[in-house]
Amino acid sequence: MLVSLNTVFAVPLHCNGCVDDVTSALKQVDGIDKIQCDLSKQLVSVEGSAPPSSIVKAIQGTGRDAIVRGSGEPNSSAVCILETHEPAHNATPVRGLARLVKASSQSTLFDLTLSGMRPRTTYFASIRNAGDISRGPLSTGGLYKSIGSVTVDEQGSGQAFIVKEDMPIWEVIGRSMVVGLDKDCKKMFLEDVVGVIARSAGVWENEKTVCSCSGKTIWEERKDAVSKGMV
Repeated sequence: MLVSLNTVFAVPLHCNGCVDDVTSALKQVDGIDKIQCDLSKQLVSVEGSAPPSSIVKAIQGTGRDAIVRGSGEPNSSAVCILETHEPAHNATPVRGLARLVKASSQSTLFDLTLSGMRPRTTYFASIRNAGDISRGPLSTGGLYKSIGSVTVDEQGSGQAFIVKEDMPIWEVIGRSMVVGLDKDCKKMFLEDVVGVIARSAGVWENEKTVCSCSGKTIWEERKDAVSKGMV
């Protein structure tokens, strides 16, 4: 099932040459129908069925970074930062990111990216009944719904783009997501990664350039996130 999305990215665009480079790179990505670049606001709007993670990767291939600023309609997007709770990895716990976007009134699209996982292993993603991650995956409650699988490569990285029917996005916000080893998504292991699903901005809902809490620009926040393995 192909789902058309409208996603906006913040991209450091300094001249028309930057716009041409980014546009040219994005035209090579399958599933992109429309590209609009706003040089003054340093924003790139993309419409099509390509996963946001693939679009970010293509932009980064031009030597520029990209930050998702919004996807889908208002109140139709969510995000989940996936972390390990293994004591040995407390210094760099982040292992992945899941972006969720409403595909229809009754279905949700999952753009799942993992890194730092066990090489050449297949993991299985699921939504849990509870949003309690105080004990990692062990406190997330029973299975709400399974999502699908993602196989990581020899570097421990992997990506999956899944559309799940009969799962309205508003039903999963506040619940936890577990990406783990059990194919049936019933047994929990400390090695499994987990996060709480939170609402994120839709297209044009987030025009922030400086964080009101930290006073940092979005690019300074991005640098901090990269250092922690969050992106």
